[in-house]
Amino acid sequence: MTIYGYARVSTTDQNLDLQEAALRAAGATIIRSEKKTGTTTAGRTELATLMEFAHEGDTILVTRIDRLARSIGDLARIVEALTGKGVSLKATEQPIDTASPAGRAFLQMLGVFAEFETAIRKERQLEGIAAAKVKGDVYTGRKVSIDGAKVKALAAAGKGATEIAKEMNIGRASVYRYLGSKAYKQMAADG
Repeated sequence: MTIYGYARVSTTDQNLDLQEAALRAAGATIIRSEKKTGTTTAGRTELATLMEFAHEGDTILVTRIDRLARSIGDLARIVEALTGKGVSLKATEQPIDTASPAGRAFLQMLGVFAEFETAIRKERQLEGIAAAKVKGDVYTGRKVSIDGAKVKALAAAGKGATEIAKEMNIGRASVYRYLGSKAYKQMAADG
């Protein structure tokens, strides 16, 4: 019986360290992590790998269920697939254990609230955009927080994407976005 840990954050700017440490402390011997949105399971290869390799008697451990899924539909499909294989799901920060009826009921309630929270957040965003448009403001999203000229200057000075990202305290993907796909392919080939 293996305890697998699954850690997820939504953006490359976020850090997985706290989740991974909590999973290790709770007994996870193998941890898979990824930086992908939780609003869909599409493209979440680490989750798919865990679900494929977990066998009867194993446990998949998360810190909170919103790390696993943000929609009740996705959550239900994940739990159904795991239950069908005899794999239990547990959370370190919530009283969730699909091996017990109470744990399954609590999981379903939290799933409903996670989906509701996502819907409310989207609604607030749309209301804010509509209000900005009514006031005559041009909705352009958040202000730019990365100095693109500095990224390009550092790249021109021969620094690689990793070095630029560390120096500017940004993600490598942001460096690649500012340098364009041609630069990305070259820097990726260079390592």
